[in-house]
Amino acid sequence: MKILIVSQYFWPENFKINDLAQELSARGHQVTVLTGQPNYPGGEFFPGHSFFKPFTQRLGNIKIIRVPLIPRKRGRSMRLALNYLSFVLFASWAALFRCRGEFDVIFVYEPSPFTVGIPAAFLRWLKKIPMIFWVQDLWPESLQATGAVRSPGILAMAGWMVRWIYRRCDRVLVQSRGFTEPAISAGADPDRIEYFPNWAESLYQPVAVDLKSPKLEKLPTGFRILFAGNLGEAQSLETIVSAAEKLKDCPDIHWILLGSGRREPWLRKIIAGKNLQANVHLLGQQPVESMPHYFARADVLLVTLKKDPAFALTIPSKIQSYLACGKALLGALNGEGARVIQESGGGLAVAAEDAEALANSVQILYKLNPEERERMGQQGRTYYDNHFERSHLLDRLEMIMDQTVKAGLCES
Repeated sequence: MKILIVSQYFWPENFKINDLAQELSARGHQVTVLTGQPNYPGGEFFPGHSFFKPFTQRLGNIKIIRVPLIPRKRGRSMRLALNYLSFVLFASWAALFRCRGEFDVIFVYEPSPFTVGIPAAFLRWLKKIPMIFWVQDLWPESLQATGAVRSPGILAMAGWMVRWIYRRCDRVLVQSRGFTEPAISAGADPDRIEYFPNWAESLYQPVAVDLKSPKLEKLPTGFRILFAGNLGEAQSLETIVSAAEKLKDCPDIHWILLGSGRREPWLRKIIAGKNLQANVHLLGQQPVESMPHYFARADVLLVTLKKDPAFALTIPSKIQSYLACGKALLGALNGEGARVIQESGGGLAVAAEDAEALANSVQILYKLNPEERERMGQQGRTYYDNHFERSHLLDRLEMIMDQTVKAGLCES
């Protein structure tokens, strides 16, 4: 198949779509990606990239068409709006002048922003080919949940846009079963919706502890609770800080955070203000290929989310990565993410924003012997193999694409 992927984010930014595009290419499909200039998560263009260049790149056999966009900088509301809208404008222009040739299907990858569907819908109309939309983040629910948008008028406009996009989707894939009803309420055809979860890239698996890495040797000794990922509004970083403060008198317990994001400056300031530097360690953004080695050095892997109905519907993609690495999990979140952790037997889950319960669960895991935590991790890995195994899901996606191409455009 000739597949056109539309995604505001792509390599060298670290998103699931990178792995998907490379695997589809490896399976013999002709893959083209329409994307922006990389600037996530730091908000500045990556080295070698600017507003206008490069226009095209290649990743193996994948052709990358890049369009200008305004970088997100610190991710404040106005700057994010300009970032999102500039991609819509320039990607729609690229649909006319740069996405030449024939394609069989358009595949849209949608973490925020949902606006990525606008140029994709334009391409669908222009090329007269079906569009598959993979929903990673619900709009306008997540806008309201993170506090990114508070204006009822803007939220209503976002809701209208979402309905407009859904009506132009030939197939809607949702990363969590909890997304199904909101997607239907927002205008998606129930007959076109299918549950299609995230997986972990093949590098995420149990690995031997790397004793030679200088970076890993700098990890604090003791009981290590490791959080990896974006440091933003959705992650309820206050809960982590509060739990760490409650366990401050236990010097053997260390909270290690890998990643960056718009709330990192606030986090550094609050850690210093509460004198938690000996307990909470911010190690910044690390190469994705090093993650399994960091995970191997951890005793527990942590995931947190804010207390909000929208976040209760999602499965944070780090859960799949954690499960795949066979380590005990600890979650402070509600809904689907908590269900997966509990159902897997791979760890403990407490309510979102409940710092007291999080601290108590840390103590429970701390008191277990290493063999018991290892058993948890093995149960989690088995659950991952049964529900999120990469090659099986990619086989399913090929089948979905083939069926969608054969069915052609749906009425919209």
